[in-house]
Formats: sequence, structure tokens, C-alpha cells
Amino acid sequence: MEFDLSSQPEIVQQAAGYAIQAYELATGWLLSPAAWSQFGLLIAAYLLAVLITRRLRPLLARVIDPGERENLFSPARRFVLQFLPLILPLLAYALTGVGESIVRSLFDSGSVIAFGKRVFLFLAARALVRDIITDPFLKLLGKYALLPIMALYAVGLLDTVSVALTETVVGVGNIRFSLMSIVRGVIAGSLLFWLGTWSNSQTSAMIQRNEEMRPSLRQLSIKAVEFLIFGAAFILLMNIMGINLGALAVLGGAIGVGLGFGLQKIASNFISGVILLLEGQATVGDFVALDGGEEGKIVKMLARAVILETFDGRWIVVPNEDFIITRVVNYSDSGSANRYEADFSVSYDTDINKVPAIVEAAVATHAEVLDLPYPPDCELRGFGDSGINFCVEFWVNGLDDGPNKYTSDVLFLVWNALKDNGIEIPYPQRVIEIKGGLPKADP
Repeated sequence: MEFDLSSQPEIVQQAAGYAIQAYELATGWLLSPAAWSQFGLLIAAYLLAVLITRRLRPLLARVIDPGERENLFSPARRFVLQFLPLILPLLAYALTGVGESIVRSLFDSGSVIAFGKRVFLFLAARALVRDIITDPFLKLLGKYALLPIMALYAVGLLDTVSVALTETVVGVGNIRFSLMSIVRGVIAGSLLFWLGTWSNSQTSAMIQRNEEMRPSLRQLSIKAVEFLIFGAAFILLMNIMGINLGALAVLGGAIGVGLGFGLQKIASNFISGVILLLEGQATVGDFVALDGGEEGKIVKMLARAVILETFDGRWIVVPNEDFIITRVVNYSDSGSANRYEADFSVSYDTDINKVPAIVEAAVATHAEVLDLPYPPDCELRGFGDSGINFCVEFWVNGLDDGPNKYTSDVLFLVWNALKDNGIEIPYPQRVIEIKGGLPKADP
């Protein structure tokens, strides 16, 4: 077959060349006894693989499946069990390989066999993506990366496409790399950072379960492990893409200049966060109050800031630097108790010598009020306009806000105790003097 395509565009000539090669290859296969024998061998290997799989797969499933039993090997057995869909294509590939040596010895040709083996590998990759991989990201990567690569490999075009991508070079400044490097970087980068995320979550969970470490030290360890994992992934990705790390020196210098000018606060907050985690004076779960008026429970400690949650559900983002350069009151540090006061008054007709014992005994009945470091203490505070002012001090483990209503509970106890003992809580009293007396009514 010859066509005069000299007047056509180059892409048309190339497409016509590939079409002619495919036609000649198909014609050679259809008219060749060696090709027909290899086709027959492929069909026989596939049918034999189907028969063996129908018997072997249920048997392996019964042997491998641990059922409801839990032991050291149960997770590994369940992991292996999900790969059973690969038995058919891989068995067909293995049986084809056994017959390939026979065909090559008879006909000195094995191109059809080689094509069939590549197709079986493509089917294995398809089963892996469709039936085995459950992670959404990995399934997406397999669908749009692994399967196209295996399809090109099956039809024998993978090397051709690889050479074309390698020869196409692009550059950004002094950095030059091929399209093949970009493709390789996208695939490898996706896998590396997925693996980094997974390993970071596993390591973080393991560190969080270690109760012997301080909470602040656990947070610092988690951040350090995260930095190491993703730093190593980035360096490995640069090597896979073939980018010289020395070429990034200019970028590093620019970042240094940025830190010296516009990124001072970010660097300061980052270093302050490391100091906070090392010292452990404030950690996740502590209730803190800052000089600026911000107060709440620490729910997150990030690289740049600390997240406080107030009792009304609002989140406050506080820069780490504020915890270093300003005064911070930590109500939860070291599990220490907190002291609160409840004010009340009694009338001037009361025998005030009896009041402290009555009130202290009543407040001590509260389940959350502590005897240590000090039991409830009722003190005389002064003589007011309407009554005698007292205050009862009490210690509790917790904050008098949010779910805890310690002061309210104590005032209820004081009220009931005073009522039970006939002690009057006074109303406001005022003496009004009317100059000149009251006006006389008209007769």
C-alpha cells in the first residue's frame, strides 16, 4: 500500500505511517500460522485460568478469611483476602508465559504472546483499581494514571510516548526539565504526599496514645514528625523529577530576604509556637486568659497561632507571639484548683457569730467543693447600708462558667441555710426626710 501524502501536513503523514504499520502487522498476524497458534494458546490459557480460578478462589477465601476471630494475623489475612480478584488475570499471565517458550521454539516468534501477556497485565491493573483499591484518592490516581499507562504498555506504545515526552524540554529561569519529568513528578508526588499524609496520621495517633509524654511534648513531636515526613517527601520528589536542588538556592535566598522584611511576624509566631510546646506552660485543653481580654479553652495549637474556644462557642485565633510577650493566666495549669467567692448579706438583727459556721457547713455539702487546699471559709466583709456583708470562699477543680455553675449552686445553699436558721436577708433600707413636713390635705 502506497499513498502520495507529500503534500499533506506532517501530522497527517505520521498518522498515515502508523496506520500502514498497523495494517501490515494485522495482515501478517492473520496470515501467519505462528500468529494463529499464539492466539489459540492465549485463548486456551485464559479458559484454563477461568476454570482454575472458579475452584481455587473459593478455597483460598475459606482458608484466608479469619471470620469473626481476632488474633495477631487477622488484619494481615483480611488485607490479603481483598487481592483475590487478581487471581484470574495473573494466572492467565503465568499460564501464557509457560506456553510462550514452546511457541518460540516452534515458530521462533512470540509477538502475539507478548501482546497477550501485556493485555493480561492491563486486566490485572483494571481489577486492582476497580475491585481492590478503596481509598478515593488512590482510586482516582489509578483511574487516570495507572490504567492509561498500562493501556499504552499493552498496545506497545509506552516506549514511544516516553521518548517523545523525554525529548520535549521546558524551562523556568535556570531550571530546565522535560515533560516526562513533569508527568513523573505528578504521579510520584501524588503517591509520596498521600503516603506522607497516611504515615503522618498513623504516627500522630501513636504519639497521642502515649500517656507518659506531656501533652505539649506530644504536640511538638507530632509537628516535628510532620515536618520530617513532608520534607523528605519534597526532597525525594525533586530527585525523581531530576531537578537540581542547587538551582533552588536562589529561591532560598529570596525566602531569606522575605523573612528579613515581610515575614518577620510569621517567623516570630512559628518560633514562639515551638517555645510554647517545649515549655508546656499552656497546652490543648487548658483554659487561659490574656491581657488583651481574650479567654477560652485551647482547642488547637498550630504553627502560627493558638485557637481558643469561648464558652459561647466562638473561636479566637491568637498569635503564638502573644503567649510569649504578654501575661497569660492559665486556670488549668498542672490541674490546680481554683478559688471563688460568693457574696451575701444578713440583717442587722442577726447574731453574726452564728453565720460563718452555718454557711460553711452548708457549702461543704456541695459535691464539687474541695476540702484541700482549704475548706469553705466564711468571712465578714463589712457593714453595709442595708445589712451586714459576708463572703464565703470555696475551692473547686474547674471553671465557674460553661457547664459549671459553682457560684450559683453555692448561693442556693447559702439561701436555704439562712432560711432554715431563721436568718433574714435584708431588703434595701432608706431613710427619707421631708423638709417642712407633709403637706396638709384640703378640708
